[in-house]
Amino acid sequence: MASDREFVEFVVGQIENAGKIIAKSMFGEYGLFSDKKIFALICDNKLFIKPTESGRLFIKNIVEAPPYHGAKLSFLIEEKLDDREWISHLVRITVKELPEPKPKKRKSKKKTK
Repeated sequence: MASDREFVEFVVGQIENAGKIIAKSMFGEYGLFSDKKIFALICDNKLFIKPTESGRLFIKNIVEAPPYHGAKLSFLIEEKLDDREWISHLVRITVKELPEPKPKKRKSKKKTK
């Protein structure tokens, strides 16, 4: 089941205090980005935040689940989704701890003989 655009807009609105957040459609679901870092997925109208040590300490009572079949476990955020300050803080500390994205390789032009 694909996520509803309304749910995605709700989540982005809840975390707008965490900086410039962009939601990109990816394979029928959505990835959430801040400063070119993907920090969360929205799948089946559920928010999954990438796990970090800071996030683990902040959340305390962690619920982990894979966002889709075969994926690594992520923090499943359900109960605190309505708490703007809490979720924004979680996003800020998560993004801060995530590594910078690797630079994309430039495509080289093929030489024809």
